[in-house]
Amino acid sequence: MRRRTTAGALAAAAVLLSGCARPGAPAGPVERPGGHAPQRTGSHGAPAAEQPPYRRWGLTAPLRPAPEPAARPALGALPVVTRVPTPDRVVFLTYDDGAERDPRFVAMVRDLRLPVTMFLTDSVVGPGYGHFARLRSVGASIQNHTLDHPALRGLPYAGQRAEICGQQNKLRARFGIRPHLFRPPYGLHDPTTLRAASDCGLAAVVLWRASMESDTVTFTHGEHRLRPGDIVSVASGDRADPTLVDRTTRLLRKIHSAGLTVGRLEDYI
Repeated sequence: MRRRTTAGALAAAAVLLSGCARPGAPAGPVERPGGHAPQRTGSHGAPAAEQPPYRRWGLTAPLRPAPEPAARPALGALPVVTRVPTPDRVVFLTYDDGAERDPRFVAMVRDLRLPVTMFLTDSVVGPGYGHFARLRSVGASIQNHTLDHPALRGLPYAGQRAEICGQQNKLRARFGIRPHLFRPPYGLHDPTTLRAASDCGLAAVVLWRASMESDTVTFTHGEHRLRPGDIVSVASGDRADPTLVDRTTRLLRKIHSAGLTVGRLEDYI
C-alpha cells in the first residue's frame, strides 16, 4: 500500500512525539514528566480520603480515649439518673425518638467510634428500624423511649406499663435485645412510671442534665458548664437544621475544650 504524507499528518505526528497527547487518552489533567496529576484535597492539604477521621468530621483534634470505667456507682433499685457520679472525665451522648435518620450519622459514629445511646419510640421510628440496626452494628446502644411518646405522668398503671413493656417487646423482636435503660418522654414520670418500668425489666430511668439545641448547650440545674458524669440529650428531628451531624460536631468540640471525652453510658449504669 502506498503512503501519502500530508501537512495534517505531519502535524499530528509532531503532537504525538511531544508527549502532549495520544490517541484514545482520557480527558482531564495530563501527568507531566517528573510531576503528578492534581489530587482533590481536604481543608488541611491532604486528600480528603486520607484525612484522619476527626478532621473529616470537622474536629480540630481527636477525642481523648475514654478511660476504663471506674467501679459502677451504687444507684439504688430503680434509680432516676440525670448524671453519673463518677471521677472519670467523661460525658454521655444520648439521642431520643428516632426521627432523624441521616446515613452520615452512622458513618460519623463508626469513624469516631462514638459510644452513643439511642432512646427509640416505635411510632416515631416507623419503617426506619433498618437505620438503627446499622447504627447498632457500628457500636450504638438501643434503649427504650415508649411505643407512642405520651407524657406518662398521671397515667394509670396499665397505660404506662403498656407503653413501656410494649416497646421492650418491639425492640426485642427487632434486635433480639431487652433494653435495660428507659427514658420517659419529656422527662416526665411519677411513682407509677417507676413501678411500671421495673415490672418491664428495666434497671434505670435516664434523664439528663445538659441538652444540645442547635449550637447551644443548656443545663437543667447546677453549674452551666459540662462536668464529668453529665448525661447530654441531643435534640433531633426529621427536618432538623442544623443536622444531627452538625449538632454532634459542635457538641464534641465543646466536650474536647472542656477537657472531657465521651464515655459509654451502659458501662456506668
